[in-house]
Amino acid sequence: MALDAATLALTAGELDARLTGARIDKIFQPTRDEVVLMMRSRAGGAKLLLSARSGAARIGITTESFENPQVPPSFCMLLRKYLSGGRLDHVRAEKGERLVFFDFTCTSEMGDQVPVTLAAELMGRYANIVVVNGERRVVDALKRVDLDASAVRPLLPGLAYTLPPRQDKPDFFEAGEEEFLQRTFSFDAPAGDAVMKAVSGIGPAVCREIAYRALGEGRFFTGELDAGQRQALARAAAEVRAAFAAGGQPTVVVDETGKPVEYSFIPLTQYQPRCELRPCESYCGMLESYYAAKDQAERLRQKSRNLGKTVQNLCERAKRKQAARLEEQAATEKADHLRVWGELLQANLYAVQRGAREVTVENYYDGTQVSIPLDVRLSPSANAQKYFKEYKKKQTAARMLKKLLADGQREIDYLETVLYEVGQAGGEAALAEIRAELKAGGYLKNDRRKEKKQKPADFLRYTSSDGFEILVGRNNAQNDRLTLHTARGRDLWFHVKDAPGSHTVVLSGGREIPLSTQNEAAMLAVFHSSQAASAKVPVDLTEVRNIRKTGDLKPGMVLYEKYETAYVTPDPQVLEKLGAGR
Repeated sequence: MALDAATLALTAGELDARLTGARIDKIFQPTRDEVVLMMRSRAGGAKLLLSARSGAARIGITTESFENPQVPPSFCMLLRKYLSGGRLDHVRAEKGERLVFFDFTCTSEMGDQVPVTLAAELMGRYANIVVVNGERRVVDALKRVDLDASAVRPLLPGLAYTLPPRQDKPDFFEAGEEEFLQRTFSFDAPAGDAVMKAVSGIGPAVCREIAYRALGEGRFFTGELDAGQRQALARAAAEVRAAFAAGGQPTVVVDETGKPVEYSFIPLTQYQPRCELRPCESYCGMLESYYAAKDQAERLRQKSRNLGKTVQNLCERAKRKQAARLEEQAATEKADHLRVWGELLQANLYAVQRGAREVTVENYYDGTQVSIPLDVRLSPSANAQKYFKEYKKKQTAARMLKKLLADGQREIDYLETVLYEVGQAGGEAALAEIRAELKAGGYLKNDRRKEKKQKPADFLRYTSSDGFEILVGRNNAQNDRLTLHTARGRDLWFHVKDAPGSHTVVLSGGREIPLSTQNEAAMLAVFHSSQAASAKVPVDLTEVRNIRKTGDLKPGMVLYEKYETAYVTPDPQVLEKLGAGR
């Protein structure tokens, strides 16, 4: 559900009551569509989130933790320039619009107290955050809108700030009963859809709720309703208005799996009994419970997109090189005829006339006649030597190609592993480790960003049902550290066969590792791999002492010859008991 004007107005009122008088301590922009203001007051601190992400635009106090980019975006720097240290005077919502103004008193570069307004426009795919000065002019916008994009309402620095064009329908909370019914029944549509077309200020879920409370389940077209049903619709609308006037009841609708599917400022009884209605203590808490998981996934997707594209291009280039080498190898394997031609020419020099373009001789290997092309510029003997040299060249190429093909396949396997890791990265710190690994391998020669020195992240740690500790690497660097430095000889090592995945090690502590623990470790190896959604996945297991690494191997790649292979289907209940989850 998109945040409607009614819920937004109640959220703005909540923020106004809690944050008025607070000052901005710090400003961050964790992603391109989100701004976080660290607010400080005598009552304590609070993180104010303003999100202009399409499909998830919202405002509110949040308890989420954010990983900020090492270099602040330009809009973040502008906010710091104009708003740092500013005092929040008022939070106000534009009536009937998905638009909230945060009015600040800030200190200018000259030391003067000046008004600055932050406008959060939360209108679906047009969501934006705009900085407006005291003269009602645009200082800048998170998403600039030029004249080509909108001749009606451009948002560029220096232009006058104007409100978005209003819809040609009355606000639900200001329309009287007669006007509401007249406009609703002017549309021949299902009752909920007709209410949506008739008034503004409430979202589709609330419109459907009004129809449900009045008429029950089913699609009731307005043209089929009798006088009693019309009055029931009016009463249901009055109930919603009264609930809004009383401050509403922030409620989240969750399905049988516990996943949030809807929210509103009133209980949405239309979803019962198949879903549960969970009341929330605040509107900020309601919005966070609905959007938090979705926002986290989107942040990771944004952060990993560019790196993932780079690794994907590297992988595709490696595959093209490998395909070219395979073609060349196929050509060298067909070069044996060059040696035969040289030998036949050497044996039949007397039959070759100088200046001839070809000669036909008997192939004494199989008794057939064979025609051999000749270079007219060379003598018969030189033509024979030319074929011997070409054959030797092809043989040398074949030997070199054998090594190049092995190296090329290892590089493809490595880059596919890195691509998997980028997709599974848990945040900016994990992506920074992957970038550092690629730089060390010479893959990111043009990336000049300076990575902050960070404490290496710990392995993923699990405890088996038998009490054994199971460690899982998060990336190639951790895989090497886990297998080659942390694990010991009798510890058991697991990895999915011939697919990208994490190294998984059961620490034996000198004890015999039971089959139940081995099975759980194998499931974790599958869970932390590209084969997580598959069944009967082959998993190699061996003692750590059987693993070795040579200098030519990429990070995360090892060699082992003595091993067993088990076929594993992950059991969700076992993984849940181990605490495995994404």
